Amino acid sequence: MKNCDSQVLKYQRDMVKLSDEDRLDIKDKADTNRERLKGGLRAAEKPKPIGMHTQGSYSMKTMIQEEDRDYDIDDGVYFNKEDLVGPNGGEMSALAVRQMVCNALQDSRFNQPPEVRKNCVRVYYNDGYHVDVPSYRKIEIKDPISGEPKTAWELAGPTWKRSDARAVTAWFKTANSTRCSDASKDGNRGQFVRVTRLMKKFAKSRASWKSKTISGFAISRLVEECYLEIRSRNDRAFRSVMQQIHDRLELNDEIAHPTLNGENIVDSGNTKVAFFKDCLKENLEHTEILDDPDCTHEQAMKAWDKVFNSDWFKAQPDPDAEKKVDSRTTTGPFIKQGETRYAGNHGRFG
Repeated sequence: MKNCDSQVLKYQRDMVKLSDEDRLDIKDKADTNRERLKGGLRAAEKPKPIGMHTQGSYSMKTMIQEEDRDYDIDDGVYFNKEDLVGPNGGEMSALAVRQMVCNALQDSRFNQPPEVRKNCVRVYYNDGYHVDVPSYRKIEIKDPISGEPKTAWELAGPTWKRSDARAVTAWFKTANSTRCSDASKDGNRGQFVRVTRLMKKFAKSRASWKSKTISGFAISRLVEECYLEIRSRNDRAFRSVMQQIHDRLELNDEIAHPTLNGENIVDSGNTKVAFFKDCLKENLEHTEILDDPDCTHEQAMKAWDKVFNSDWFKAQPDPDAEKKVDSRTTTGPFIKQGETRYAGNHGRFG
């Protein structure tokens, strides 16, 4: 396969990975939102949270650049179940908790007020960001093996449902640290993380795809299932994962949840899975030229531009051509205006 590792690596770094500046901006917004929520709950004499935790793609370091800056930040708020009591002393419903959180987040400075959604409260910012605040309650359950009590969490969705986003983050970071040799402790680096980012970028590379394809969580799960490290070849690793995911979805289009046994992220027969599989098939065909031993740099860059629906790759210089120019410059004669010089193995003469 034509070696395009340096170009794919640079594309991931410059055009896919969220910049440190944007990450800091997102963190500042999440922190401000937390203070707003705590203050609003306190003013209304509502239950005090026992924790707040950033989760999802931000915490897994797989958030990617968005042209419209429509960044989705998940920042969960956690309560004790015993504290979530309604006005008549009964247990608060999942909807009531989301409404309570939404009321606490209201701020006259917002152009669009926070709103209750299916699984969270969404806070909109004027520059394109939005912060999703899912609510969780702490419960005690029996360990199915030991029978001993243990802590679990339920999400305030349409009803209360078992969920633990922090366990998902831990699952992903463990996969990164154990599946690739260049992983960093903070989870920000590693081929597994880079391939996940690239796959998410591919899935959003056409505006018309965004509403038709699977979620970033589902993509992360599929990459985890199909990833195989290929050291120093991020291009081969990404293409291999594209092929493996396509073949996997051909056999089984169900995507299981990584931390909740018996639950799925996506059930069988989902049209978004079928759409994503078809996108993979179409674009894998564009990469076939890379296997031609006579594949030129221009052909390779054209193939990658097709995959990511970009014009970034065609602007990348041919490293082999540069090497030839360097070789001619350092070993052969060259002429400067107004004088004649000869450069070679014997140094300078004039």
